[in-house]
Amino acid sequence: MSLGWQVYVLIITVATLVAHILLLTWTSRIKIEQDQSAENTTGHVWDGDLTEYNNPLPRWWLLLFHGTIVFGVIYLVLYPGSGVYGGILGWSQEDQYAEQVTEAEARYGPIFEEYARQDIPTLAQNAEAMEAGFNLFGNNCAQCHGSDGRGATGFPNLTDDDWQWGGAPQQILTSISNGRVAAMPGWQAALGGPQQVENMAHYVLSLSGLDHDAAKAAEAQPKYGMFCAACHGPQAKGNVALGAPNLTDEAWVYEPTMDSLTTTIAEGRNGQMPAFEQTLGEDRVKVLAAYVYSMSSDQ
Repeated sequence: MSLGWQVYVLIITVATLVAHILLLTWTSRIKIEQDQSAENTTGHVWDGDLTEYNNPLPRWWLLLFHGTIVFGVIYLVLYPGSGVYGGILGWSQEDQYAEQVTEAEARYGPIFEEYARQDIPTLAQNAEAMEAGFNLFGNNCAQCHGSDGRGATGFPNLTDDDWQWGGAPQQILTSISNGRVAAMPGWQAALGGPQQVENMAHYVLSLSGLDHDAAKAAEAQPKYGMFCAACHGPQAKGNVALGAPNLTDEAWVYEPTMDSLTTTIAEGRNGQMPAFEQTLGEDRVKVLAAYVYSMSSDQ
């Protein structure tokens, strides 16, 4: 945080405390004039017969407000809540986090080191290691792939036998360690316009045996060989080295609808999976890879 923002926070914090003190002081000195000859109400009526009495707040209630102000001042003296001043305790969330990470590493590091000595297929059969892998997956992977690993539109299903970048243990480990970048360019201009994009979408549907227009698919087939086969292969079986998906099965990262396919072909798709080796460490990544491997090894 820059000095300007720190000063801004300090001013807002002090002004808020002072404003509350003045407001409580002012309101506590207001005397309510009571007419003993009339009913002491504010004149507000709800539901025809529910009236509001014009009585001051109880003294103990007001003392609670004063107590919160005192608590706030003490807190700002002890902790860094006012911007410029860091607090006499010298606490910071960065230091606390680093301390907790050090403690966790000292406790769990040897356990993950022991797990990492096993190969991934063997590790996938270790129940205790897979409990740890389940937690790692939930904290780092479930946001995109779902808690059950079945993915969503734009995020691959990890529980089937279809792998865009390969499902061998080492390939899974590489994907998690280094991340993946998928990029398919848009082909509308190269194909010759929206109609040719639609024809190609029908051809792609035909590769998976889905409903399509046979005439349009036949017209697009030669262009598949010209523009698409270099990545997806002449038989459209894909290429794990390039991350080009298989177009002949029932596994789709994006929905196999005409609208989705025409968007994919015309505009392209871009996806990125982050690398986790730097954040999790080599040993934890291996346990996570074994867990992902175990999710599909029974299919």
